[in-house]
Amino acid sequence: MRVNWNFLKLTALILVIMGLYAFSNNRNSAKNVTGMKVEFIGDDNLYLTEGTVNKLLIQKYGSLKNVPKENIVLNTVEKAIEANEMVKSAQVYLTIDGELTSKIVQRKPIGRIEGDKKYYLDDEGKSMPLSMNHSARVPIITGNISGKSLEDVYVILGHINKDDFFRKTIIGIHIKGENEYQLRLRLNNFVVNLGGIEDLDAKFNNFKAFYAKANKDETLEDYAVVSLEFNNQVVCTKI
Repeated sequence: MRVNWNFLKLTALILVIMGLYAFSNNRNSAKNVTGMKVEFIGDDNLYLTEGTVNKLLIQKYGSLKNVPKENIVLNTVEKAIEANEMVKSAQVYLTIDGELTSKIVQRKPIGRIEGDKKYYLDDEGKSMPLSMNHSARVPIITGNISGKSLEDVYVILGHINKDDFFRKTIIGIHIKGENEYQLRLRLNNFVVNLGGIEDLDAKFNNFKAFYAKANKDETLEDYAVVSLEFNNQVVCTKI
């Protein structure tokens, strides 16, 4: 009977590799957590701090340092972090050295509600609590705040954030009534009557053209009210 030495060599090599992998895997699993690290992805404005995240995990699980790596359920740790109202998403993993690393994406506020309750409106249109660590520079929302009006405000804020000029210029939205929204500006005292949320692209483009011309003519301080409510027009009321 002829022995197939190539087949035996290949089989032996596979068994050796599997043995080394199993040994390495078991040895790695037996290691303990050596430390904890928190990284915030994206925005530098920290509404949540590394200390807060570590405290949250300690309250939930106790000290994770020196806990065997095999006892850490990463998915559960991620869900515990994501339960924080400032967190949009979290990714948790263990490094080869045994460091428990949490990569966190914070929620992003786009407007601040100043009503009976004070809170942010985030970039998904959801309410977000204020932070003790950082105050976002976003438009202030005032007036007759309701579920429907906040839906409209969310749409308006989306148009503001698409354009650098409007992000720098508009500091507030006042809800005067149903389909009656006013814009407050950073450097000018006049009020901009926006009306409802229909034809917002045209309204914002018309206002931008008006503002550029009036600024060039040095007449911006002559106006008390600038209205964008009428079809494809900018109607101004002087002081």
